[in-house]
Amino acid sequence: MEASAVALLLSPPVLALLGLCIGSFLNVVIHRLPLMLERGWRLDSAEMLGVKIDEPAAISLSKPRSRCPSCGHMIAWHENIPVLGWLRLGGKCAACKTKISARYPFVEILTAALFAAVGWRFGATPVALLWCGFVAVLVALAGIDWDTTLLPDNLTLPLLWAGLLASLLGWTIPLADALWGAIAGYLSLWSVYWLFKLTTGKEGMGFGDFKLLSALGAWLGLKMVLPIVLAASVIGAVIGIAMKMSAALREGRYVPFGPFLAGAGLVVMFAGPERVLDWLGWA
Repeated sequence: MEASAVALLLSPPVLALLGLCIGSFLNVVIHRLPLMLERGWRLDSAEMLGVKIDEPAAISLSKPRSRCPSCGHMIAWHENIPVLGWLRLGGKCAACKTKISARYPFVEILTAALFAAVGWRFGATPVALLWCGFVAVLVALAGIDWDTTLLPDNLTLPLLWAGLLASLLGWTIPLADALWGAIAGYLSLWSVYWLFKLTTGKEGMGFGDFKLLSALGAWLGLKMVLPIVLAASVIGAVIGIAMKMSAALREGRYVPFGPFLAGAGLVVMFAGPERVLDWLGWA
């Protein structure tokens, strides 16, 4: 394939269109993956206990077809076109007129914008597609954690291993930097977790946060682990205070840390290590 054709296919506008389609799929992942895991846990628990339960209906990322949760209306293909389908329906089910969450087009637009930004950041190279995959997994993890306070191993561990493999193949950072980044990412939050638990008797975060930061360290390197944690803490504090002031955060509830880790990882990726270190005065 000629260089001009590759440049066109990997240009920001084309990546944005790809992002719209991937964003539509990520909405499915965010909604269905926790349900799939919950079904598996229930069946495994029942088998271990030797009890019979009403087996939950089988579900996957592709089956059954998407339908309205209120009336069961099967979503037609033209109603499922990213963003345009939602706008055409006026944000309501075609059958029962129940409101469809604006988060669906938001995730699609966000993914499209991030894919286009990756195109600008890395240029029209195959590596840009690699970082688009990185972005897509972070969007899915952020959405799932926000909804369920769960960061599934099904996503965090493949992201970690993909980061190490990309480094090994020479596509990202040096392998030693990726390995130490993964180790530091895990151990840093693991240490905070146990310090907090031994001090207060409570759990301040889940093990999924350790694995997510480990994956970010594998992709972005050892020196970026602390900036990611600092940025995630600042973003989380600002959003938490805003939610508290607007009464969106009820007493006794907490905001999951995973979305802020993912957001901080994206900030560091787009800014680049040199700029981040310069901002912090560590260059």
